[in-house]
Amino acid sequence: MRNVLVSLLLLVVSAAVAVSLLSYSPADPSVFHPTEVRTITNRFGWIGAQTAGWLMGVFGKGVLWIPVTLFLTALFGLGKRHPSVLVRTMAGGALLAAATCILTTMLMPPAEDAALHHSAGGVLGFRLTGLALFYTGYAGTLLLVVSGFLVGFFLLTGISPIALSGMIRKRPAAPTAIKGRSTTDATVPEIRSTRTAKKKSLSPPETSDASVDLELPDIAPMTPELILPQDQPKAKAPRALAATGASRHFTLPTFDFLNDPAPGDMQTDQEELLHQAELLVAKLENFGVKGRVAAITPGPVITTFEYEPAPGVKINKIVSLSDDLALALKALSIRIVAPIPGKSVIGIEISNAIRQIVHFKEIVTSPAFAKSRSVLTICLGKDIVGKPVVAELDRMPHLLIAGATGTGKSVGLNSMICSMLYKSTPEQVKLIMIDPKRIELSLYDGIPHLITPVVTDVKKATNALFWAVREMERRYELLSEYKCRNITQYNQKAGKTKGAGESAVSSGKLPYIVIIIDELADLMMVASRDVEVALTRLAQMARASGIHLILATQRPSVDVLTGIIKANFPTRLTFQVSSKTDSRTILDCNGAESLLGNGDMLFLPPGTAKLQRIHGAFISEEEVGRITDFLRMQMPPDYIDEVTEAPQSEGEASGDEDHDERYDDAVALVTRTRQASISMIQRHLRIGYNRAARIIETMEKEGIIGPSDGVKPREVLVKSYEGMP
Repeated sequence: MRNVLVSLLLLVVSAAVAVSLLSYSPADPSVFHPTEVRTITNRFGWIGAQTAGWLMGVFGKGVLWIPVTLFLTALFGLGKRHPSVLVRTMAGGALLAAATCILTTMLMPPAEDAALHHSAGGVLGFRLTGLALFYTGYAGTLLLVVSGFLVGFFLLTGISPIALSGMIRKRPAAPTAIKGRSTTDATVPEIRSTRTAKKKSLSPPETSDASVDLELPDIAPMTPELILPQDQPKAKAPRALAATGASRHFTLPTFDFLNDPAPGDMQTDQEELLHQAELLVAKLENFGVKGRVAAITPGPVITTFEYEPAPGVKINKIVSLSDDLALALKALSIRIVAPIPGKSVIGIEISNAIRQIVHFKEIVTSPAFAKSRSVLTICLGKDIVGKPVVAELDRMPHLLIAGATGTGKSVGLNSMICSMLYKSTPEQVKLIMIDPKRIELSLYDGIPHLITPVVTDVKKATNALFWAVREMERRYELLSEYKCRNITQYNQKAGKTKGAGESAVSSGKLPYIVIIIDELADLMMVASRDVEVALTRLAQMARASGIHLILATQRPSVDVLTGIIKANFPTRLTFQVSSKTDSRTILDCNGAESLLGNGDMLFLPPGTAKLQRIHGAFISEEEVGRITDFLRMQMPPDYIDEVTEAPQSEGEASGDEDHDERYDDAVALVTRTRQASISMIQRHLRIGYNRAARIIETMEKEGIIGPSDGVKPREVLVKSYEGMP
C-alpha cells in the first residue's frame, strides 16, 4: 500500500513539474531572476515559477528529462517492481539529463553571452562541460555525451541491448534484397526511407525484452462463475424416468444425499501472485536462465506461470531445474510443461499454499454434467482454472487408471461410479465389479445395477471376464441379425414398432455393461494369461456391443500393464506415482511423479496426445452409503448366476481337447519308473515342454499322480499301468 501511495505522489509531482516547465517564462521571478514584477504567467503560480526557474537555471535544457523520469518511476512503482528497478530508472534519467546539459552547453558558443549559459545547459552543464573539456578534450567529451545518451536510454526504458540487436537482425531486408532486383538500383532516398521505417518499427513499447525488468505479467481471467450454484438452474434433482420393465418406477438419486461444499469463493491475492512471479524469475536468473513471466493462471489447487525464456535458452535446462525451483520457492511440488501446446511459453505449475477441496457435488450439479446426454458420463473434477471436467465412457471406450496407494485412486473410482448412478437406471447400465482386495467396492454390494455380487475371488473374476466375452459375441450376433452398427442403433430400433420392410427386435433393449476392476495387479499375479486374453478381446471388440472397461492398479509396472493391454487402452488417467518409470509406463512420458496427491491427476483424453491436469472430485464414504442405501430401497438386484460360473460345455469339451495321443505312453512311463516330471516325459517321449506340461496336469486331474510339493518329486498314486481302470 505504501508503494502505491508513493507512486501516486510521484505521478502528481511529475505532472506538476511538467506543467510548470511548459509554462515557464524567463520574466517570472525566481532564484536566478529576482524581480519586483507581481504578474506571474506560470500555470502553477509563484511555486511553479520558482520551481521552473530553479530547474532551468541548474539543468538548462536537460530539465526536460526530470518529469519523464518521475513519471516512469511512478509507473514502475505502481507495478510493484523491485527497488533496484526504480534506482536504475532514476539513474538513467540522471545520465540523460547530464548528457543533455553538456551537449547544449557545447552547442552554445561561449563568446555570445555568458548569461545565456543558464538557459542552455544550466549551471550543471557549464560546470560539467568545463571539467570534461579540460580532462578529455573535445573528442572525448563528445564520446562521453554519446555514451551517456545510450546508457541512460537503456537504463531508463529497461530495454536490453542484446534484445534490441536481435530484433534488428530479425527485421526484413531492405527493398534492394527483393528477388530479381539488382542491388545497384536502390537510390539514396529509398535507403533513407527504409532506415526511417526501421526506426519507427523499433519503438520501445513494441520491444520484447527477455529480462525481468519489463512489463508486469498479466493475470489470466478466472472463471469461477461456471461452478456457482446460481449459474446452474438446469442441474436440479433428477426426476423419475419413465421406463419399461422393472425399472418403470425407478427414481434417480437426488443431490440432497451429497455434502455441500464449504462456503466462500476462491480468493486470489494478486500482490502475492505478482511477488511469486518476480521470485520465480529471480530464482531462474540465479541458475543462469533469463526470461519473463508472460501470464499467471491461478486455480483451486495450483497456479500456472507461463514463462517465456530469452532467446537462446534451451528448454531442457529449465525442465532439469524443477527440483531446485521447488526448493527455492518452498513449494510442495513443481511440474513443468515444456512447452505449452500451441504457445511459445513454458508452463510452470506451482502448488498453492492453501489448497481447496473439489467436492463431488460441485461437479455433478454443474452445467457440463447436466448437458451431457450419455448415461455413462463420469465426473472427473476441475481443471487448473477451476472449470468442471466430465467425460463420456462410451466415447473412450475404456479407461486405464493408475496411482500409488493413498493418492486418491479409490475416491476417484467412487466418483466415477456415483456419476453413472446419478445418470442411469438399472435398465440402462449394468455393472460388474471385481475387487480382489475385498474392501474398496463392497459399499456397492446389493445395488440394483449389479448383475452379480461384487466379485472378490480371482477364479470367479476370470469367469466373469470370459462371460463378458461370450456376451459380447452374442450381442454382435444380434447386431448382425438386425443390421445395426452399434448398441445405440439397436436400442433405437428396439424402441420402435415394426414397420413396413423392417424386422422387429423381439429381445428388447440391451443395457450397457461396465466392468470395473479395482486392482488389476492382483488378477495378473494369479491368472495373467487368462486375464490378458479376456481383457484384450474385450478392449478390441466390445465398444460397439456396449461393454466398457475401467481398470485400476496401484502398480503400473510392465508385467501388469503389458504392451497388449496398453495398446488397447488409449484413454488413461493417472494419479501420483512413485517414480518416473511408472509415469512413463502409464503415460509414455514423465509428469505423474510430480503430482500433489489427494486426487491430483493427469488425464489423457481419447484421440489426443495432450495431457490435461485435473483435480479430482472428492466424495466421502458417508455420501456413497446414502446413495447406495437409497438405490437398495427401490428394488433388489437381478443377479445372473452364469456370470461367475464356468460354462459346462467348456469343461466337457476340454476333456476331449486335452486328450493326447502320447498320453497312454506317458502314463505307462510314470507307473514303470515311479517318477513324474515334465522334463522326464520330454526326454523319453521327445515332445515339447507345453505338451508335456499338459500331460502332467491331466494325470493330476485323473488322480494318477499327486500335486506338486515344492522341490519334492510328485508322488505316483497308482501301482501299475495294467491295474488302472
